[in-house]
Amino acid sequence: MSERLCRQWAVMLAAFWWGGLLLLMAVVVPLLFKHAPTPAIAGSLAAKLFSAQAWLAQLCGVLVMVLGLERLTRQPYAWFRAGFVWVILAMLMALLVEFAVAPRILARDNLRLWHTLGSTMLLGQLVATGRLLWQWSARS
Repeated sequence: MSERLCRQWAVMLAAFWWGGLLLLMAVVVPLLFKHAPTPAIAGSLAAKLFSAQAWLAQLCGVLVMVLGLERLTRQPYAWFRAGFVWVILAMLMALLVEFAVAPRILARDNLRLWHTLGSTMLLGQLVATGRLLWQWSARS
């Protein structure tokens, strides 16, 4: 695959990742809570959607990094300039939400704290993937 094609696919995957997360946070979950019969049902469905999003984030992150490897050079800190730090940060936040935050929300353990932390990490993912997308689309 050509260098240009790899770059274009990496940008497309970053856009898919960012757009999917934005759609889930801004449209799908609020609609669930508005139209589901009970908040418990909406919460259960939202948890499943966020779990699927966390695994898609891992897949997108790995693919974006593989396709973006051509951006690395032998220069110091090339991985940072290539945007990989944003990919790794977003993937880490998705894993933390999936394995540390979500189980506590589902157990209803200090719900306000864990919900706020989870929402903040989801927003952090959105910012990190948006930063990556902005950085890579400006260069493509």
